[in-house]
Amino acid sequence: MQPRKILITSALPYANGKIHLGHMLEHIQTDIWARFQRLRGHECYFVCADDAHGTPIMLRAQQEGITPEELIARVKDEHQRDFAGFNISYDNYYTTHSEENRHYSEYIYLAARNQGHIAERTIRQAYDAEANMFLPDRFIKGECPVCGTADQYGDNCENCGATYSPTDLKNAFSVISGSKPIEKETNHYFFKLGDFEAFLRDFLQSGAVQKEIANKQMEWFESEQGLSDWDVSRDAPYWGFKIPDTEDKYFYVWLDAPIGYLASFQNLCKRSGLDFNEYWKADSEAEVYHFIGKDIAYFHTLFWPALLESANFRKPTGVFCHGFLTVDSAKMSKSRGTFIQAESYLRHLNPEYIRYYFASKLSNSVDDIDLSLDDFVQRVNSDLVGKVVNIASRCAGFINKRFDNRLSAELPDPALYQEFANASESIAEAFEHRRYSQAIREIMALADKANQYVNDYQPWVLAKDENRLAEVQGICTQGINLFRAIIAYLKPVVPQLAADSEAFLNAGELTWASVQTPLLASQINLFKPLMTRIERESVLAMVDDNKQALDQAAAANTPAAEPVKTHLTEDPISPEIQYDDFAKLDFRVAKIVKAAAVEGADKLVQLTLDLGGETRNVFAGIKSAYKPEDLEGRLTVMVANLAPRKMRFGLSEGMVLAAGPGGKDIFVLTPDSGAEPGMRVK
Repeated sequence: MQPRKILITSALPYANGKIHLGHMLEHIQTDIWARFQRLRGHECYFVCADDAHGTPIMLRAQQEGITPEELIARVKDEHQRDFAGFNISYDNYYTTHSEENRHYSEYIYLAARNQGHIAERTIRQAYDAEANMFLPDRFIKGECPVCGTADQYGDNCENCGATYSPTDLKNAFSVISGSKPIEKETNHYFFKLGDFEAFLRDFLQSGAVQKEIANKQMEWFESEQGLSDWDVSRDAPYWGFKIPDTEDKYFYVWLDAPIGYLASFQNLCKRSGLDFNEYWKADSEAEVYHFIGKDIAYFHTLFWPALLESANFRKPTGVFCHGFLTVDSAKMSKSRGTFIQAESYLRHLNPEYIRYYFASKLSNSVDDIDLSLDDFVQRVNSDLVGKVVNIASRCAGFINKRFDNRLSAELPDPALYQEFANASESIAEAFEHRRYSQAIREIMALADKANQYVNDYQPWVLAKDENRLAEVQGICTQGINLFRAIIAYLKPVVPQLAADSEAFLNAGELTWASVQTPLLASQINLFKPLMTRIERESVLAMVDDNKQALDQAAAANTPAAEPVKTHLTEDPISPEIQYDDFAKLDFRVAKIVKAAAVEGADKLVQLTLDLGGETRNVFAGIKSAYKPEDLEGRLTVMVANLAPRKMRFGLSEGMVLAAGPGGKDIFVLTPDSGAEPGMRVK
């Protein structure tokens, strides 16, 4: 197989909001494909960037009292953190607010202008006279001209779905100042898309675009409207790059956003020594692919290729569109808490779970993908934990304990292993054509065969007979090798599980080609659990956490009322600690067998605590809230491994847990019925 040179991009997320699972659907899909190509031995680069210009960013920065540079830097850090959390393997993650992006924006624009593809025209546009700025459609609100729903944006109604122009809105107002917009003339610059009709017809029919998308775009050529010229300019004030030879005109964000692909790759080239032209020159033999949502297909399959053509750059080898993400068969909803943010997911769930689930649902079509939370739990638990990881856990223990971690020198069923190795090309073809769900079905069919093999030979039974231990070693070696092949095929999907498996197998990095040779007579490492089951409670906690985060964000954008005092506002959460820090604390259930007031102390009660065979003396500052006699016989929770502290009244050997601000508002924690003294709280 001849190694290929491949450049892959995902659509640039906007630097004015958090990453959510809708974004992650695309970036996970892209990452799987990039990892697969690398695993096959190809030279593959995956780049992306933040889309960092536009009016919303300018206004948000003003609202927060910071510069746009500060805002986009902060958001970029947040985005990179979230993408890293989901194991997205960018070779470079950059920003459109860069000198590279400025250079290529000006270069492409001037190339188009010099060839006569830019037209200057006078337009009438909504203007906020109080804010002294022209208003984008989304910055005008009013009543829908069709159904009358209030507070609708200037381009479409969220209630009835009608589309219209801002001038059609009833009782329109500017979201910036609240004033009624007026119309004002201004000069704008347009990219004449119609000049490229012949080229675009050929591009759409070249196979670079999915057939259903290509057919849809071809309708523009036959429509009365035809190909619309694209407005590439905006008036000051605007956050972006100024258009050459103008004083108050800026490149519209939609012009410099896709140029971020070139800029990010150029930045990678500077750092790594790659040749930019080898990938972007007109006659390049390298491959370039864009993964995008179907909502921006018009832009990426018409406007963007035409821009590249005008500047004599190569065109994308493929533009791969995907559908939207729904949650439980409904559009993601902020009110339901199902507009799920990446950070909310990561606080509660393993990113490998959703990577696998998306892969199991994705095809090369533009159909929407549904995240059914119940199906999500069931499928991950059944497939990854119950099938794949189960193979290794059933076999490794015998190799570890009975055979000094060493695999046998031969496979008892080489034909079965060869069947797994022979599946390589079929699975590879499915991944190559982005039929991930097909690949997953084929891999899981192999997992079923591997588990059936172990079930049929029952090494746990044979191990009872000392004369058959050689058989046990062979069977378990066979099982571990079948597991190894499955993990290799899953490696693009669940890279962390693959890395943990590689550490267990102790035979270096898995590649696609390595599956062809079984692992024999080698030493594996001690098996550690590779993945745990999803608990339904964790999913519910994630949804609840996410809803709270959305509510907080909504509240932050709502005019402030009187501050509400809460326990958290009065006593903020302490600085973040790591899990290892928490794990050092040993909480135990304790029974208060004796309680007495401490003479000479206003707040202290002396407690004798039974830990189930051991007693502790603890001084607790709870006298203001409890009579000592009322405490005797109660169960509570204490920090049992706190170093004893010498006090004026004696030695305090631990700490009792209580909640509340103090005074009479102190509440000793009491465990649920059934807890016994000495039990560890975890």
